[in-house]
Amino acid sequence: MQLIDATTWYKPLRKNLGKKNCELSVDDIQCIMAAFSAFEETEQSKIFRNAAFGYWKITVERPLRLKVEFSATTHARFKKACAEANDEPLSNLADRVANTLGPGPHTDFNIFMVEVEKDAESHNIKINAKRQKLLQIALAEKDESAKPVIKKLHKPGKIEADSLRGFYPFTLEGKPFVVEYETNSDLRDTEQVPLLEEGGIEAFFCREVLPYVPDAWIDEKAKKIGYEISFTRYFYKPQPLRTLEEIRADIEEVEKETEGVLGQILGGIH
Repeated sequence: MQLIDATTWYKPLRKNLGKKNCELSVDDIQCIMAAFSAFEETEQSKIFRNAAFGYWKITVERPLRLKVEFSATTHARFKKACAEANDEPLSNLADRVANTLGPGPHTDFNIFMVEVEKDAESHNIKINAKRQKLLQIALAEKDESAKPVIKKLHKPGKIEADSLRGFYPFTLEGKPFVVEYETNSDLRDTEQVPLLEEGGIEAFFCREVLPYVPDAWIDEKAKKIGYEISFTRYFYKPQPLRTLEEIRADIEEVEKETEGVLGQILGGIH
């Protein structure tokens, strides 16, 4: 693909036509066509592979980390939420679990849920998705120092561990599993990876993301391909910085122009 910078090839109009103040003359058109026909790299003409404008847009996820603390504030908040949801059994369950585990803070929500499931089973209460969500939102709080919340455990052999894509090796009672974690939507981010990135998405992710957020992974299902052509990126010419001598001369000139002004101001105060 060829990009031509024709921003300097124009003829000013003698009178503006609305917002239009210039036009392409015959000579300007010829310059553009000549650059197009030559198909060569010049200051005004640049040639790229099509893939140079493409990128993968990837979604970067991070795990949800929750802690549970049975303080008076959180307890009251949870009871209110249960009352609004008309779920008194869940409110009573939380009271019993609080007595069993103590006030906390409990920084492993997974262990907390094990106790919840035990109590629920003994009192014939079903912990469905709605109730689990209520526990996460109304009782637990997000805490970056807490353990990641487990979403799903996969038996060995069904899914291969791939930490870059959110499948982590996990050991439970001495047996190997592959675990997926709940995502924290507040920490969700996106990155644009050039299609010509050496090593592809994985190399970019390992270099630009993992050193800063080592618990992050790529949502493979959300990956998209896009294209963007930015003339500014390829043809921008930065203005050279002014020299110290030029800056000093301007300051001295301003000082000369304002010389005596302060004295006149102060002199007018009696």
